[in-house]
Amino acid sequence: MSVRLSLVFSLSGFLILRTVLGQNAPPAQPVERILPPSAPAPSAAPVQPQLAFESVHVDGPYIALTFDDGPNATLTPKLLDLLAAHHFKATFFVVGQNAMDHPEILQRAVREGHEIGNHSWTHPNLGKMSDEAVRRELQKTDDAIVNAIGKHPTLMRPPYGSITARQKRWIHDDFGYRIIIWDVDPLDWKRPGPTVVCNRILKETHPGSIVLAHDIHPPTIEAMPATFDQLDRKGFKSVTVSELLAMAKPAPPKPTTVLRASPIPAAAPASVYTPPVTTTTPGG
Repeated sequence: MSVRLSLVFSLSGFLILRTVLGQNAPPAQPVERILPPSAPAPSAAPVQPQLAFESVHVDGPYIALTFDDGPNATLTPKLLDLLAAHHFKATFFVVGQNAMDHPEILQRAVREGHEIGNHSWTHPNLGKMSDEAVRRELQKTDDAIVNAIGKHPTLMRPPYGSITARQKRWIHDDFGYRIIIWDVDPLDWKRPGPTVVCNRILKETHPGSIVLAHDIHPPTIEAMPATFDQLDRKGFKSVTVSELLAMAKPAPPKPTTVLRASPIPAAAPASVYTPPVTTTTPGG
């Protein structure tokens, strides 16, 4: 009996001691979770400047009339008279040899608010030439323009529109030129006649257009009075290419087509398979 009571008292004491120690024990510390370092957010790629332009999105009826291959001793002054009468501004992409021969025409064009661009020295196909040959063509023309008007051009148009993507980059880096192509080409160099040239320009021109023509062909100059009159009536205002580029606005996003899900047709009732009736034909 005494042994049993001793066991009871010992067990009770152990339970009491365990309870007391449990109450006085320090609270469990939260376990710190070590997370792996997060990967850095990818940096946005730098936006590359646009190097070449065929047309520009603008708010308003603005276009750029451009004339290549001059200046011509007699035709370009006539064109300048027509532009002045209509208060139109134009950009002349000059061939270096002609610019060197007629600096006074370039000087008059600049005085009257027009712009001069580089169109190479001899009008070759730049896209098929070495970098060094292209550089000579552009540098000689750049020098002739500076000698005539006292400042470097900022625009360049490759003859025939022929230029590679790599050439665009290094020409822009070396000369600071923006490359100007076109979106309206009346093919006036084929001399289709003044009426055809006029109609083609009027049909294709829209706000932001860069119009190509040549001030070395008499039929082109003959087409300009009617062309300028009609452009005026349509409300178009011709500015220099640099002025047009400065007006550029982001093109509005194209409307997206919302595709609606077609309703799922109700399932047709399952057909019951009926095995075919087999007839046996007696043999002969």
